Amino acid sequence: MQLRYVFSELRTGLRRNLSMHLSVILTLFVSLTLAGCGALVQREANLTAEYLGTQLQIRVNLCTDNDPSNSPNCAGGEVTEEQRARIEQEIAGNDEVRSFDYQTKEEGFEKAKKTLPDVVFEGENPVVTVENWPGAYWVTLKDPNRADGIISAVQGLDGVSGIIDERAALSQIFGIMKVLKFGSWIASGALLLAALLQVANTIRLAALARRREIGIMRLVGASTLYISVPFLLEAIVTAVVGVALAAGALAAFQFWGVQRGLAENVSFLPWIEWTDYQHAIVGLQPPGIAYVGLALTLVPTLLLTRKYIKV
Repeated sequence: MQLRYVFSELRTGLRRNLSMHLSVILTLFVSLTLAGCGALVQREANLTAEYLGTQLQIRVNLCTDNDPSNSPNCAGGEVTEEQRARIEQEIAGNDEVRSFDYQTKEEGFEKAKKTLPDVVFEGENPVVTVENWPGAYWVTLKDPNRADGIISAVQGLDGVSGIIDERAALSQIFGIMKVLKFGSWIASGALLLAALLQVANTIRLAALARRREIGIMRLVGASTLYISVPFLLEAIVTAVVGVALAAGALAAFQFWGVQRGLAENVSFLPWIEWTDYQHAIVGLQPPGIAYVGLALTLVPTLLLTRKYIKV
C-alpha cells in the first residue's frame, strides 16, 4: 500500500469536507465533554456516599474519653465492650435496619484526614487525634423515611455519644448530583446520536466526491481495504481532535472548578482527583470518552464505507 497516496487522499478528503468534519468535531467535543462530566459527577457521588453515607444511612457515634458531646451516656468514659455489644444487639434486632457496619476509631480518623484541614491534626496539642475520634456504627435503613424506631432504641443507651442523622441534607446533595449526572448523560446521548448521523453523512459525501477515483481504482483491482483506508484515517483524525478538545475542557473543569473552586471552599467533602479525571478519559469500566469517541467514528465508517465505495 502506497503511503503517499493514502496521506494525499487524507488531505484531499479533509479539505473537501472541511465544514462537515468541523461540525462532527464540535458535536463530539460537546457530547464527550458532557459524558465526561457525568462520569465525574458519578464518581463524586460515590466518594460522598463512601464518606458521609447515603440518604439511607444514619451514624451512631460511640463514647470516647473526655467526650465533647457531654452526653450523660458517656459518664463512664470510653465505651466498653459490654456496652458496644448491647448497642450492636439493639441495632441488629431492629426491624427498620437493613444492615450495619462498625467503623473503628482508626478507620474514621483516616477518613477525616482526607477532608478536614491539616491544621487540626498538627502541633503539640492537635485538635483531632485518634484517641478522641469516636468509633461508630453506620446503619443502613430499609426505608429512608423510617428511622424513628432505631434512633429511639439506641440514643439512650450507655456508650452512645450521639446519632448523626443527615438524611434531609444528604437527599438534597444526592438529588442535585443525580440531576446533574443524568442531565449531562441525556444531553450527551442526544449529541452523540447527532455526531453518529453526521459521520454517516460525511462518509456519504466523501464517497460521492471521489466516486470517479473509486471507480478507476475498482477497475484496476484495488481492494476494499485499500480504498477504505483514507476514510478510516479521516475518522481517526476527527475523533482524536474531538477527544482532545473534550479532554482539555474536562481538565479545565477539574483544575479550576474542582481543585481551585469546590475543594478550597467546601472542605468537609472529599473531592475527585486527577486519577478520577484520567479514568473518565481512558478508563475501561465504564469506557472513557477516548474509546467512545473512536468508536463513534470508526464503527460507522467501517460499516458504511463498504456500502458507499461500491461503484
